[in-house]
Amino acid sequence: MDLYEKFNKDMVEAMKNKDKERLTVLRMIKGAMQLDHINNKKEMDESLLIDSVSKQIKMRNDSLEEFKKGNREDLVEQTEKEIAILNEYLPEQLSEEEVDAIIEEAFAKVNPTSAKEMGLIMKEVTPKLKGKADMKEVSNKIKNKLG
Repeated sequence: MDLYEKFNKDMVEAMKNKDKERLTVLRMIKGAMQLDHINNKKEMDESLLIDSVSKQIKMRNDSLEEFKKGNREDLVEQTEKEIAILNEYLPEQLSEEEVDAIIEEAFAKVNPTSAKEMGLIMKEVTPKLKGKADMKEVSNKIKNKLG
C-alpha cells in the first residue's frame, strides 16, 4: 500500500473513530492537496501528498519556533502533535550519512567552481532527497561545502 492509499484509509478510520485531532490534520492535508491539484494541475497521488505534507511540516516548524519564543506551551504541544501525525505520511527519512553521500555524488557530477552553482547542485539532489530529508538542512550543507 502506498502512502496515498494509507492516507485515504487513515482518514476514513479517523472519521469512524471520531478522532477529531487526527481528522483535522488529515483534512488540512487533503485541502492543501486539492488546492495544489486545482491550481497546478497536479495529479492526486503520492508525490502530491509528500509535497503537501512537507510544506505543512515546514510551516509548523516555523510556527513552533515562534510559539517557543512566546512561551506558549499549549500551542507548542499541539503543534508537535500535528507534526507527529504529518510525519506518518512522509517516506522513511534518510540518515545523515546517506544524505551526505548523495550531496558528494552531486558535487562529483556537477564539479562546482563557485557558490553561484548552488542551483545546479540543488537541481541534482532535490529529486533524490525531496520528502526523504529536510531540504533546509540539505541546502545548508551544500552552502557550507561551497563556501
